[in-house]
Amino acid sequence: MSQGSDPYIFTSDSLPADPRFLPPLANGLLGWRVYSDVMHMGGVYNGEGGHCHRADVPCPLAVKVETEDPAQHSYTLNTHTGIFSHTLTSASVSVSQSLYAHRFYPNIMVMEVLLARQVTSAEPLTVFLDTSFTPQSKDIVFEVGPDYKGGRHIRGQTTTAEFPGGSCPEVHLIWTPVPPAVTLLPEQAKARWGFLLVVANSSDAAEALYDEGLSLMATGDLRPSHEKAWKELWLQSEVEVKGSDGLCRALVGCLFYLLSAFPSIHDTSGSFGGVSPGGLSNGGDGQDYWGHVFWDQDIWVYPGIALFYPRLARAVLEYRVGTVDGARDNAQKQGYKGLKFPWESAVSGREVCSEDIYGQQEIHINGDVALAFQQYLYLTEDVSVFTEGKGSEVVFGVADYWVSRVTWQPEDQSYHLLGVMPPDEYYSNVNNSVYTNAAAKLSLQFAVKLADLLQHPAPKEWQDVAERIKIPFDSESQYHPEFDGYTKDQPVKQADTVMLGYPLHLPMPAEVRRNDLEAYEPVTDPKGPAMTWGMFAIGWLELGEAERSERLLEKCFRNIQGPFQVWSESPDGSGAVNFLTGMGGFLQAVLFGYTGFRVQKGRLAFSPLLPGDICELCVRGVNYLGSQMDWLFRKEEVCIIVREEERRARNAKTHKLEVVLKASGVEIPLTPGQPVTFPREAGCVRKMESTSSCWPL
Repeated sequence: MSQGSDPYIFTSDSLPADPRFLPPLANGLLGWRVYSDVMHMGGVYNGEGGHCHRADVPCPLAVKVETEDPAQHSYTLNTHTGIFSHTLTSASVSVSQSLYAHRFYPNIMVMEVLLARQVTSAEPLTVFLDTSFTPQSKDIVFEVGPDYKGGRHIRGQTTTAEFPGGSCPEVHLIWTPVPPAVTLLPEQAKARWGFLLVVANSSDAAEALYDEGLSLMATGDLRPSHEKAWKELWLQSEVEVKGSDGLCRALVGCLFYLLSAFPSIHDTSGSFGGVSPGGLSNGGDGQDYWGHVFWDQDIWVYPGIALFYPRLARAVLEYRVGTVDGARDNAQKQGYKGLKFPWESAVSGREVCSEDIYGQQEIHINGDVALAFQQYLYLTEDVSVFTEGKGSEVVFGVADYWVSRVTWQPEDQSYHLLGVMPPDEYYSNVNNSVYTNAAAKLSLQFAVKLADLLQHPAPKEWQDVAERIKIPFDSESQYHPEFDGYTKDQPVKQADTVMLGYPLHLPMPAEVRRNDLEAYEPVTDPKGPAMTWGMFAIGWLELGEAERSERLLEKCFRNIQGPFQVWSESPDGSGAVNFLTGMGGFLQAVLFGYTGFRVQKGRLAFSPLLPGDICELCVRGVNYLGSQMDWLFRKEEVCIIVREEERRARNAKTHKLEVVLKASGVEIPLTPGQPVTFPREAGCVRKMESTSSCWPL
């Protein structure tokens, strides 16, 4: 494998031996692993209840290029442009095959083939296009439709709805036929062929999009419009380090694949189907969690994206709002009020987990969803998502569920949550999972604050349960047991109690934070899922232990499979692929660990600490209260620039941003375009004034 100097370009002279680690190409609607004969479309599932899974869609671009003569091969994933290319060079011809899921037009996928002569010759040159495509699917009954403007057309419908009475989505494909070979004629020095694939949910939409693709090809704007969309996306975020090439490449890979799971920043269709652990390229029957949406989206993937892209963050919230009816049905079936978001979600919001125990007991998902809404509000002060967007229905419905789900225990005068499964899935039917109870407390407190903001009468039970819900604590050992009856030597599957400090921000002395980390690190399964060690790393960075944090974060690198930075769920390559959850945890370890960023009401706090081999960390495009800020963290200093300040007419609010150094209390104004540099000390960026009468919370 060869690696160039550009950390955004992953290059190899061979493909991975395991085809699961071929690079996925996705754009928030379509997802495909290159060369695979199967792709997926967001929101298109087949099967009822626990049998629900992403419907396999046949991919006409499952094409490999071969030459008659021996050739040297090069495979490149360019994350700048989101294009995967295969280059073959023989004595007579150079061949370049490019594949991409269009970043701006999400229904379109493209293959381009470029042939160029290496030497002058009067002979034709032929290159073979070997395809594994068949127009069939085990999930969709396809029939052949009439050709459209030279394109082939098949149409079909999934066989089984997600729930009785639900709809079966339609799928229409129109594509440019791929010939068995292409030939460079004697008079041609080079030639290019373009192949379009359009996937849509109706014949009219497919035809209109195919027309759009043909028009873009005719004007030469098909590829440039795709590259422009990726460039625009990258301009809004950058996380780069100096001192570790491996870390820099890992961060680029994480951001690229995470962004690929989201729609365009210009998409207003509201059709986003959420983020599943393996992304859109995976999730067929029995594969990578069947393409379902878990807490992985809200806790692991969302925070790093929300810090840069408020529009994409809002898409996650809109997905959850769209599943409210199903969440209400889940709660009613359990005998409770409010909303119970499913442990595994597809389109409707009804539980689609194949094993009842998870759907019944892993109820911390409710708190995880509410936390995403809270973070969005604190980052943006965009109240519209809670009013017109009906986000308040989510937050208030979660609070109602907790109130109906708790049990009052007169012995200790507190509320208990009985018979639950914590994030640590090695245990079930336990009482008072400390993470679950803390998440419930946090979401109830937020519901009270949001009700006050929106001038909505809050039931007194919300505050009462929030104040009196049990948070298990061992006063003798000064640490948090994972649940009632837990003992320190019991094994743990993944990060659980250590997440009380981050992302739940449960107040505790540094001694307790340390004791939690010390207690759970040695008993956490080394073969557990990839995101775990990022949470431990953040905890040790909070305590000023950079080197210890670094050793734990290095464990994540075992889950990165070369050469295209594809993550596996477990370090031995097993489990879900391309594991976005692990990428999200890793990204958070840098974004919220090294910088110490904390999204709080009325301020964005920071407390940077860089490990020994990292001399500089650059984070560009942090979006806070409509202002984009660039941060440069060095060993000696911190530099902040307000790159762009958008004065949005949201409830007539205006903001004044200032830096407050915690150590000295000195306030330094942030002016757009003017850098502010100061010694590296803990501080915070906060909104100092607002014309809105309802802020701060």
